[in-house]
Amino acid sequence: MTMKRSTILPAAILIILVIAAYFVLQRPGEQSRSDAEANYLVEYDSAAISRFEVTSSKGHVVLEKTGGTWMITDPIRYPAAAFMVTRAIESGRTIEIKSVVSTNPEKQNLFQVDSTGLLVRFYEGPVEKAAIRFGKTTTSFTETYVRAEGSDEVHIAVGTFGTVFDRKAPDWRDKTIFRSPRENLAEVRFAYGDTTFSVTEHDTVWMVDQEMIGEPTSFIASLSAFDTQGFVDTTITHLPPLTAVITVGDRTIRFHFDDPTDTYLVQSSASEQWFSIPISKAKQLLLRKADFLAMKRK
Repeated sequence: MTMKRSTILPAAILIILVIAAYFVLQRPGEQSRSDAEANYLVEYDSAAISRFEVTSSKGHVVLEKTGGTWMITDPIRYPAAAFMVTRAIESGRTIEIKSVVSTNPEKQNLFQVDSTGLLVRFYEGPVEKAAIRFGKTTTSFTETYVRAEGSDEVHIAVGTFGTVFDRKAPDWRDKTIFRSPRENLAEVRFAYGDTTFSVTEHDTVWMVDQEMIGEPTSFIASLSAFDTQGFVDTTITHLPPLTAVITVGDRTIRFHFDDPTDTYLVQSSASEQWFSIPISKAKQLLLRKADFLAMKRK
């Protein structure tokens, strides 16, 4: 009898604990919820979106998919940063709402989801699939008041969205000057006036002209993802003297040092766009032959 009691008691306690845990998890706001059960403000197919428009205090911006490439088409025309576009479309589709805080149109201004709120419209071809008003954040600064355009319901949504959507047109631009996979950088040619040399890789061995060096890891990393920190959109009336030209395959990158601004004006042969690069960033690429020879192979 003692053996049975000692076995039954722990089993009964375990059953009580399991039942208690079940009811605790069912308490409002505390139960676990899967993505499939999430309540989203709007629905659309991310892959089918071909255009979206953002209207805010910073202006009106239109981004469209043209020939498989996302472009800013208004108020300027320029390739858009793909990762920003992807993030924006996915963020709009996954606005998880928690509760309704108002259905009174007269109170929309309190949450900044009235006509002055940030407005994003998503299109599939000519058809508008969703229009969303983003208002101010809640007092927790981790949630945002949102409203589907055409609805009076103001919701609290999980997350903040200003950094995703509230951008000026230039902020959406693709900042790429040159980009290439590491394996395509087996030969890089340099020209500093009449002085020229090449950095090449043959069977994992790196060389400057005919002299062996160690792998120029930092240089290759900087060249493979060379982005700008500024765009030059005004007409350049006086182009500074050419400092250097870097050539990879059929692509050239030209560097002109602008003494008054203490920056480099840079242009790739792939575009007519001019970029502004600080000296510190240019130095990552503008290496001399002696700099590479100092990278002796170990």
